[in-house]
Amino acid sequence: MTDPSLPALERRFYTELLGTALLLAAVVGSGIMADRLAVGNNALALLCNAAATGAMLYVLIGMLGPLSGAHFNPAVSGVMHLEDSLPQRDFLVYVAAQLIGAVIGVWAAHLMFDEPLMQLSHKVRSGPFQWVSEFIATFGLLTTILLTRRNAAASVAAAVGFYIFAAYWFTASTSFANPAVTIARALTGTFTGIQPADVPPFLISQFLGAYAAMRVATFLTSTKGH
Repeated sequence: MTDPSLPALERRFYTELLGTALLLAAVVGSGIMADRLAVGNNALALLCNAAATGAMLYVLIGMLGPLSGAHFNPAVSGVMHLEDSLPQRDFLVYVAAQLIGAVIGVWAAHLMFDEPLMQLSHKVRSGPFQWVSEFIATFGLLTTILLTRRNAAASVAAAVGFYIFAAYWFTASTSFANPAVTIARALTGTFTGIQPADVPPFLISQFLGAYAAMRVATFLTSTKGH
């Protein structure tokens, strides 16, 4: 069942759209800024990109969490649906809002940095090591959300922000960990892009990682046998 304290579905749609748009504006915009200012220093550019993304997640979850749950991620919404905390209709509305918001966020970043609005990425992110990275990145993100929500709910925003900051660095894929983010980043030819052909294996890895996290979190928190 949906949390009765949440606003009506229409308002949650716009909340998820706004949050996902701001997230993608931060991811892509900070990537463009970092790439331009770092002048070829990819480590510095990634550090700046990771810091901006983690900080934005902290702000967005704290600000919008009480209004929609602050998913901004179809993998998160999918797990909530499987856990019966998000009905099917709400799940579909959330995913639509996230996908639309993600594309709007990418376009907003392009406009801010005088980039062509419509782009496709040519950045190759393929191979088993990338897919394993996305499985682990998404598994870690959902485990962080599920267990922190249960054991230290007030710390979810900080936990997610810090996790993503770290995962940018410990995963070979730089931790997309979000199907909406992955699809939208195929629409930018800038620092954070991914070529469209590489998107489907990322999505499969992300959803598998999210499901595995749900199963592990359920096992760890089960009271059966006690």
